Amino acid sequence: MRIDLHTHSTASDGTDTPAELMRNAAAAGLDVVALTDHDTTRGHAEAVAALPAGLTLVTGAELSCRVDGVSLHMLAYLFDPDEPALLAERELVRDDRVPRAQGMVAKLNGLGVPVTWEQVLRIAGDGSVGRPHVATALVELGVVPTVSDAFTPEWLADGGRAYVEKHETDPFEAIRLVKAAGGVTVFAHPGAHKRGRTVPEATIAELAAAGLDGIEVDHMDHAPDTRARLRGLAGELGLLVTGSSDYHGSRKTCVLGEYTTDPEVYGEITRRATGAFPVPGTGGA
Repeated sequence: MRIDLHTHSTASDGTDTPAELMRNAAAAGLDVVALTDHDTTRGHAEAVAALPAGLTLVTGAELSCRVDGVSLHMLAYLFDPDEPALLAERELVRDDRVPRAQGMVAKLNGLGVPVTWEQVLRIAGDGSVGRPHVATALVELGVVPTVSDAFTPEWLADGGRAYVEKHETDPFEAIRLVKAAGGVTVFAHPGAHKRGRTVPEATIAELAAAGLDGIEVDHMDHAPDTRARLRGLAGELGLLVTGSSDYHGSRKTCVLGEYTTDPEVYGEITRRATGAFPVPGTGGA
């Protein structure tokens, strides 16, 4: 089985619609794919309707979190999307995305970059507006060559010249909320140093003690030595180890199935979840 547990659609900052993502996942030879848009489950219904035969969908979301001044992302799988407390927290995070992005546009204008709010909204389309959309605007304007090059201290990285903070959930609270909604939590790309500051291993240990289920080890932003270190840490802490592409369509260079999750780990994730269940494809539109 080929299992990719971290992808994005136009419901957040990917460039494939949820339906296109399902078709592309099947074409890439995946057996299981998770749709984990940022702080939203809005793409799930379209993905389910388009599921081709032979592909199983794991519903999820990537939650924006912050601890001790450091941003981190928490992958949440197979939770009840209508559980009130988790739903309210996701809405709080999403609602703060617009003023945050507007603030980044204002800062860029102050730096002499002629980006406009209308440009960012056009790029975001129906998705939840975020930094990748502002980064894409910088690419369009020729300020940086790629989206990744916008995530530097010079521009949009945490603490960068055009960075603006937004509401982010405490990760310990995120674990509690997801568990209460019957879901499973995996710390996304915890060693992605090029994205900015990362949380120390001591904090990962504290998250494990609070109920964190796993860490995403095999990821494009992890060098081989980082993957080895994180795999060892997971073993010490009794955490599941996942691998995934973090696919964003054409917005990033990663491809579907670039990294995958062991079927036994996937089986354990589904065993632990009680809020929702994987959806097998029967031949969608």
